[in-house]
This record gives sequence, C-alpha cells and structure tokens, in this order.
Amino acid sequence: MPKIKPLNDRVLIERVEADEKSAGGILLPDSAKEKPTEGRIVATGDGRRTDKGERIPLSVSKGDRVLFSSYAGTAVKEAGHEYLILDESEILAVVDDKPFPKAKKKK
Repeated sequence: MPKIKPLNDRVLIERVEADEKSAGGILLPDSAKEKPTEGRIVATGDGRRTDKGERIPLSVSKGDRVLFSSYAGTAVKEAGHEYLILDESEILAVVDDKPFPKAKKKK
C-alpha cells in the first residue's frame, strides 16, 4: 500500500502492465511499448469542496479499473512502483463489471 494520499478530487492510479508481445507474437523492448491508458485506483481523495465548503464525493472508488488519456496526470514513484496522480475529471471511463454507483438502471 503506497504512503501517498491524494487530496480533494484527485486519485492515485497504478497502471496495468503493457503487453510484452505484439499482436504477431514479437517480443517488444521497453522502448517500443506504449504506456498503458488503463489502471486500477489504489487511493482517492475526499472529494472536491463547493464554494459553501461542502464535500462532493468522488464517482470512483479504490479498486475501480479505469481508462484515461495517454498524457493525463502526474507520474510519481514510491518504493520502486510508479503511480499516476490524476484529477477525477481526467478519468474517461470505469471498466469494471460492477455498475457505476450513480448510474440509473434501465427498464
């Protein structure tokens, strides 16, 4: 568990590992791998504050698998692991099978 605690509406993400092989089965060196745009949330802030000082909780939570753009966030390292700190607004989608907490069910 990292000792990094994101503030406000930020999240700490650990990227999923990039594929070691190309679609054709060729082993890729580290320099040829694309940085993954998918990761798992390992920590979240408490949510952003409104002008009145009220907290608005985040729509994502620890353990969610998410998609984000290639250039989003700030990379940080701790104890040999690389993490990404992103604003919640930089998250493009939640990929997990569980339903999105605020989604309305269709009938």
